[in-house]
Amino acid sequence: MCRREELLGARTRRNPTPAPTRVGLTLAAEPIDLFDNDARLALPYRLTAMNFDEEPRTHELRQRLEVFMDEHIYPNEDRFFSESMELGPWAVWPVVEELKPLAREAGLWNLFLPDSDDGAGLTNLEYAPLCEVMGRSHLAPEVFNCAAPDTGNMETIARYGTPEQQARWLAPLLAGEIRSAFAMTEPAVASSDATNIESSIIRDGDEYVINGRKWYTTNATHPRCEIIIFMGKSDPTNPDRHRQQSMILVPKDTPGVEVIRPLPVFNFYGMPDRASEVQFTDVRVPASNMLLGEGRGFEIAQGRLGPGRIHHCMRLIGLAERALEMMCRRVQHRVAFGRPIAEQTVTLERIAEARIAIEQTRLLTLKTAHLMDTVGNKQARREIAMIKVAAPNMACQIVDWAIQAFGGAGTNNDYGLAAMYATARLLRLADGPDEVHRNQIGRLELRRHADKGPVEPRTTYQAHWAEG
Repeated sequence: MCRREELLGARTRRNPTPAPTRVGLTLAAEPIDLFDNDARLALPYRLTAMNFDEEPRTHELRQRLEVFMDEHIYPNEDRFFSESMELGPWAVWPVVEELKPLAREAGLWNLFLPDSDDGAGLTNLEYAPLCEVMGRSHLAPEVFNCAAPDTGNMETIARYGTPEQQARWLAPLLAGEIRSAFAMTEPAVASSDATNIESSIIRDGDEYVINGRKWYTTNATHPRCEIIIFMGKSDPTNPDRHRQQSMILVPKDTPGVEVIRPLPVFNFYGMPDRASEVQFTDVRVPASNMLLGEGRGFEIAQGRLGPGRIHHCMRLIGLAERALEMMCRRVQHRVAFGRPIAEQTVTLERIAEARIAIEQTRLLTLKTAHLMDTVGNKQARREIAMIKVAAPNMACQIVDWAIQAFGGAGTNNDYGLAAMYATARLLRLADGPDEVHRNQIGRLELRRHADKGPVEPRTTYQAHWAEG
């Protein structure tokens, strides 16, 4: 069995028939299974209960993760932000490299990967609470080798790469020896519609020639970034616009690859993921670097972005939890107009709304994770789109309320809130803007009711007193 098949089958081998986590729904006295599509489409329902019990192994990993965060991550956050600002996006930040061996020794390494040999062997649902914990700190994900874009790139090479590609690039990525970049978005076109991409991947004998300018290519300025997954058009005249694109592996040191500049996110350079602008000029790579085959770029993108999006949402829940905690601690110890800010009604309302929003988003994210594990990313596409809208907007709002509670101090990053807001706001654009996901959700919802015809009045009613 090749490595690709092993990685794809790992989750199934570990738990061939995963016990579904049920969601109780009630319509009058008749229970409805939320995951029964026919029942969902045919009947209105309301949510009455949802219970996602942590598996013992997940619970144990989360406890160990929280201890590591307390002992190593939170105490080093000031140093992390200082190094990211002072050393800049072109440098290795020593604190990260010092903590990685500790995380690996603690058995908290590659937790995102379902393969039990190279990762923790967790399902999306099992990984969710761990990813949430990591999301509480910008420092944490890379320390555990669970940071974007590397996670998405590793999953892409694991799922779609050849054994040779996996040996060359996946193995050192899994070991944390190198980092990677993902080049998709382009400055010249609206890349939220990926069919607009203009970069070219042209076959020339045993090579492909690559040309194009990309930006918000994450990780490209990292000194240890050695491989770039590049998306471009290999068949621009194909009548099927979704078969025009391909993805190919481009070693960063290939002649013609030029990292032009780092791109700040709300003036944060390098944090959270070293966004960069990169020029590709007559870059030649072997034909064997093609992923899956020509014209399969959209297929790969959909397989890659599902897990990537849910990971972002899981981390955002952790970020929002920390922002809410900081807000609660702040307002209980600050006095304005003769009483603690915590006693102001507007503050209480914001705290309450924040708690409600976090719980709602977490439950929707857990449901999405369960569907991805049980019916696959394609069947869960509506839920993936919903959480990709819900989580960043929720986090943006809660961090904004926390900034209000901190006043001017909330804007200068002394407390980390400015970086939190930059991250949450960025993720309303990354991996697809809100508008694209809302359009998809709306179309899918209309499709559910397309064959039902217009709504007719139940009856024509006239009050008896009107007869005279």
